[in-house]
Amino acid sequence: MITELEKPNPYEIACRQFDIAADKLGLEEDLRRVLRSTKRELTVHFPVKMDNGEVKVFTGYRVHHNVARGPAKGGIRYHPDVTLDEVRALAMWMTWKCAVVRLPYGGAKGGVICDPKQMSQKELEGLTRRFTTEISILIGPDSDIPAPDVNTNSQTMAWIMDTYSMHHGYSIPSVVTGKPVNIGGSEGRSEATGRGVVYVLEAAAKELHMDLSKAKVAVQGFGNAGSVASSILHNHGARVVAVSDSRGGIYNPSGLNPNEVLEHKMVTGSVVGFRDAETITNDELLTLPCDVLIPAALENQITERNADQIRARVIVEAANGPTTPDADEILFDKGVLVIPDILANAGGVTVSYFEWVQDKQAFFWSEREINQRLKAILTSSFSEVYQLSNNQKTSMRTAAYMIAVDRVAKATKLRGIYP
Repeated sequence: MITELEKPNPYEIACRQFDIAADKLGLEEDLRRVLRSTKRELTVHFPVKMDNGEVKVFTGYRVHHNVARGPAKGGIRYHPDVTLDEVRALAMWMTWKCAVVRLPYGGAKGGVICDPKQMSQKELEGLTRRFTTEISILIGPDSDIPAPDVNTNSQTMAWIMDTYSMHHGYSIPSVVTGKPVNIGGSEGRSEATGRGVVYVLEAAAKELHMDLSKAKVAVQGFGNAGSVASSILHNHGARVVAVSDSRGGIYNPSGLNPNEVLEHKMVTGSVVGFRDAETITNDELLTLPCDVLIPAALENQITERNADQIRARVIVEAANGPTTPDADEILFDKGVLVIPDILANAGGVTVSYFEWVQDKQAFFWSEREINQRLKAILTSSFSEVYQLSNNQKTSMRTAAYMIAVDRVAKATKLRGIYP
């Protein structure tokens, strides 16, 4: 078990990943300084009245990394372990994520230090509306468009949209994405991250001549992305042998039905205790015998401590930053194909982009059309990254970073230094 002091710093990891790609690209030092730095960082401390009448003060962050290619885009997470360095890293990863799939966005991220699982719906609404007010100096439909992330959802986005709209006196649905469909959300948005994971996995399977209908899959993190990916793969015939959440995991080598596991979790609050399954830890899940491993939880799950024990042939990073650079090297040497987060989980931001476009036009598309566009973008992006990876004889992550960093660097150079 990794202690708090031993946890790798996510921003240091993000910078190290950038440096590897910058070295490969031969990026000049001045440009490196610009692209390594965040553009702006906002820290807010704000009071919220709790149900028992007590007033608590919460700390939140909103960080913009780079906006050379368009408005800042990135989720907001609620978690007890949120730190400024984590938000910085996530903002930087969003910059590369948007660039690798050619979206006209820059990277942003936000977070509030809190434990939403210990808060009522009313308390969460109060926290969300006050946090929105505090960061309203940054967010806007043409400047910074938030979205859901860890422990936030479409309801959270509805509160943000309503709060921002009330301040302006009219409805502005394009200020956030990931909203309910009834107030300007997009069809297919809630499933987009998990569906995108499946699309890039299908593209990888073709290259590796892997039959997904016979594959064994383990999923760490049975939240939105993990549960959707599990369900789609199960419906395609794959055998989902293990899933987990923050309380632990379950394992059945004969296979689990993700739809039934989700029903169990909705009733009990966890996947743990599901019938006909062995209880395992999150760490144990990562090293199970399987063909495909989908880390869909938090950062720094696959490290130099456990990378050599991983038995999967393909890792698809549905989470942000689940693999450290040291682990990357070990996995690459072992011949494990790691589809990096900035490509693997880009389905969410891609359909967020579709939602934003639809809101701007007040013209909406069908879910079938959205899924077709999503698949086309992710399949094409996977092919670009995979081809460069083979040509450069480097990892998929480094190849993805090379493409993304190059695009942002070119945009930054073209725009120049103001004044």
